[in-house]
Amino acid sequence: MGREYLVIEMVGTMENENTKISVALGYTLNLGNFQSLRFDFGVVDSKRDGENTDQAFERMYKFVEDKLTEKVKEAEAESDSKD
Repeated sequence: MGREYLVIEMVGTMENENTKISVALGYTLNLGNFQSLRFDFGVVDSKRDGENTDQAFERMYKFVEDKLTEKVKEAEAESDSKD
């Protein structure tokens, strides 16, 4: 008696859904009088559907850069108002 085997083949592109990307940026703001304020922002995220690794990195980099710029400008404005 022979044996029968069922073979199932998956066709298509398999993406690694677990790909994580980390982006971190920092900035030191000189406040004068030998004082400074350090900002460090970072994020870890996964690739989204339809994104490659470079696209995910660019999306996340822009997000972190925008947040860092926003907080630095807030701190500069606050520091200038105290002068």
